Order: sequence, then structure tokens, then C-alpha cells
Amino acid sequence: MPAYAIFIRERTRDQAALDVYSPLAGASLEGHTVKVLAAYGPQANLEGPESEGTVIVEFPTMEAAKAWYDGPAYRAAREHRFRGADYRAFIVEGV
Repeated sequence: MPAYAIFIRERTRDQAALDVYSPLAGASLEGHTVKVLAAYGPQANLEGPESEGTVIVEFPTMEAAKAWYDGPAYRAAREHRFRGADYRAFIVEGV
């Protein structure tokens, strides 16, 4: 079953750190079977607090998504995201 990694940026704290993160995060997807479904495009907030942006990435399985997230390339990238902004991030299995 497909799985979706979803990242919701709630508040930017350090734009320079995010500027480092972005190309590293993109490069970390190389070698993984993924499809980027949404990446900081226009959004309409329907409920809850506004967010600054959302990314949705499709993986073939939950295990594949976790392997990418815990892999060395994304572990190195995400340290910059942790410094740069407050995010909610999770993986959800599709149907």
C-alpha cells in the first residue's frame, strides 16, 4: 500500500537554515521510488491554524517512507529543517 510523508511548516525561525535544507532534502530522494504530490503550492486553509506550507511525498510502502526518513541523506538534511522552522511531520498509509 502506498504511504505519504506529510510535512507542514508552521513557523519559520531561520530562513538561512531552510535555504540549506531545501536542496539537501531534494537530493535525499534520489535512489528512492517517490512521487512529490505537493510542495509549498497555494493552499486554502479550511480548519485550524494557518500553516506556511505543506509537502506531500508518496512512497510505495510505509517501510520505504521510513527508510528514506531514517536514511543518512535525509537525517543530515533534516537537522537544518529542525533549526530552521517548526514543522509537523508524519507518515500515513494510504488505502
